[in-house]
Amino acid sequence: MHNFLVYMNTLDRNILDFIQRNMRNSFVDSIMPFITALGDAGIVWIILCIILLITKKYRKAGIVCALSLIITAILGEGVIKNLIQRARPFMSDANLVLLIAKPKTFSFPSGHTASSFAAAAALAGYIKPYGKLFFIPAALIAFSRLYLYVHFPSDVIAGIILGIVGFKLAETLYNKVINSKRNT
Repeated sequence: MHNFLVYMNTLDRNILDFIQRNMRNSFVDSIMPFITALGDAGIVWIILCIILLITKKYRKAGIVCALSLIITAILGEGVIKNLIQRARPFMSDANLVLLIAKPKTFSFPSGHTASSFAAAAALAGYIKPYGKLFFIPAALIAFSRLYLYVHFPSDVIAGIILGIVGFKLAETLYNKVINSKRNT
C-alpha cells in the first residue's frame, strides 16, 4: 500500500508540473480564477437548482440536483476531507504564487469538482436532450482546480466519483422516499 501511495503522489505531482510547465499562459491565467469561482460553494449549481425548482416542468430535476449537492457536501466536506486531511499541493512550494486566495480546507476530495459533477449528473439525468452539456462547465471547473494548483489530480478524480455517487444516492432517496410519499 505504501508503494502505491508513493506512486500516486509522484503521478499527481508530475501531472500538476506538466500543467504548470506546458499550459500556463496569461490568457488562461486570467480566465481560470473566474471558472473556478463558478464552483465556489457550489453557487452556480445552487442558483440553477432554485431556477429549476420554480418551474413545474423541471422541478424533479431541481429537487434531485439539490439533494445531490447536499449529500455530496455532507460526505465530501463534512466527512471525507476531515478523515483524510490531505494538504493541498501549493503548501509544499513556498515560492508558488497562487492566482486565487489560498483555500483553507483540506484537499481530498475536490469539493468544487464533487458539487459540479453531482449537479451535472442530476441535470443530465433529468433534462433531455441537452443535459449532458452541463458536464462541460463541470469539467472546466474540475480542470481549473488543477491549473490553479489547489488540488491534486487524484482529488479531482475522487471529486468526480463522489459527485456521481452523491447523485445516485439523491436519485435513490428521491425515488424511494419523496416520490413514494407523493404516490400514497
